[in-house]
Amino acid sequence: MTTVTNSLKRSGPCAGIKVLDFTTVISGPMCTQALGDYGADVIKVESRLGDSARYSGAPFREPGFSAFLSQFNRNKRSIVVDLKTDAGRDLILELVTKVDIVAENFRPDVMERLGLGYEVLSERNPGLIYVAINGFGRDGPYAKLPAYDQVLQGLVGLMPVQGGEGPPQLVQGAVADKSTALTALGGVLAALFARERDPDKRGQRVEVAMIDAFSAFSLPEPMMERTYPPLRNDVSTGKDFFRCWETADGYVVGLIIQDDQFAGLCRALDRPDLATDPRFRLMIERFENWLELVPILAEEISNLTSASFLERAQVNGAPFAPVNSLDEFLVDPQAVHRRCVVAQEDPRFGTVQYVSPPVRFEQTPASIDRHAPRLGEHTDEVLEEFGVESEEIARLKEAGAVR
Repeated sequence: MTTVTNSLKRSGPCAGIKVLDFTTVISGPMCTQALGDYGADVIKVESRLGDSARYSGAPFREPGFSAFLSQFNRNKRSIVVDLKTDAGRDLILELVTKVDIVAENFRPDVMERLGLGYEVLSERNPGLIYVAINGFGRDGPYAKLPAYDQVLQGLVGLMPVQGGEGPPQLVQGAVADKSTALTALGGVLAALFARERDPDKRGQRVEVAMIDAFSAFSLPEPMMERTYPPLRNDVSTGKDFFRCWETADGYVVGLIIQDDQFAGLCRALDRPDLATDPRFRLMIERFENWLELVPILAEEISNLTSASFLERAQVNGAPFAPVNSLDEFLVDPQAVHRRCVVAQEDPRFGTVQYVSPPVRFEQTPASIDRHAPRLGEHTDEVLEEFGVESEEIARLKEAGAVR
């Protein structure tokens, strides 16, 4: 177990990069948290009420400090600035001259109405990377509509497939928000790279609309049937491939693609005849006759316990896995070995468990150096680092511009 020291010395590939993070909930905070994991100094700019994630996603460690907040806001410092005050706006205009990235996930016109849109900020800092995350983009019939994960899941067209033969079903997790966050992360890093190569070190505005990001993430497989109109796939549908297999005492999951994997599965099931069956022997024939193969495999797998089948499959090179609960995954030997989830000590609250940064850099390792911040925990610290005198900080507090 590691104790986080909140050291300002960062080791990641983005060390030295400064971020003003105006984002809330998931689509923005997950993106900026990853930048923080990679070494950036992420300053979370919050309203006086703070990110709404502070008040949702139980359990709560204290009022305004939820598990939801912790999982998407580590490696950040929090300052409170009232953007609706002249003093708060002027403060941001000063701070933006000393940062590399501004991230926001308001509706498209909010920052402009506050006088803090890209055009204004880039005049102050031509090298600024400005990432705007929103639901539907700046234009089009839905541009001004609010967007949430469930709205996008319904819109993009996957819920009927998730429901199978029953009513449409949501993916149980904020998959649209999180795929948007990861898309935005890639966009920000690409923009930083472009700035590095530009002789004038110019930044740019990067827009990531959830409708674009989630459709790009989720539709490549469903679009296969529509790739070459009017040709359609009459052999099978995704649910026949993306399926669980029932065993004698539970379920397993896997997918056979390669011919050697199929031969290994046949050995595991003591059905070597299937490996030489002309309907199934080669990949192309196997896919064409998949609907004939499924009930045969289902019957054979159902005769074995999950443990017995998985042991046989592993020995024979067939890629299957148990259908774990979360608790089972947390003690899975490979998950433990890779430290997919880590426990760290927070001097405020005790032990906190985090999902680990997923990218391993050999020379510039990602790290968790700060726990999620209390609301406004670092206002004085950050403003002093940016050169704001203590008397000015006191004046801003008295005016209600910061807290």
